Amino acid sequence: MQRLATAKRKTMGLKQTLKAVERGLATTVFVARDAEEKVRRPVLEACRERGITVIEVDTMAELGKAGGIQVGTAVAALLVDTE
Repeated sequence: MQRLATAKRKTMGLKQTLKAVERGLATTVFVARDAEEKVRRPVLEACRERGITVIEVDTMAELGKAGGIQVGTAVAALLVDTE
């Protein structure tokens, strides 16, 4: 979670994270355990297909806070560093 808090490049939220996974830009994906299954499933499947590491976090609130936002989020990702 510390890596997410200090990451220069990251995504927060389902749409942005799923796009990053599909485009091969995500290196690690964080998924909240308390997120709805219909939100979790497509992200988990995409990560499994592409061999991307998934880290489960207890709550959406915890994940949002770690990502530096004021609201909870179901998923977030660390992105490849292009620098």
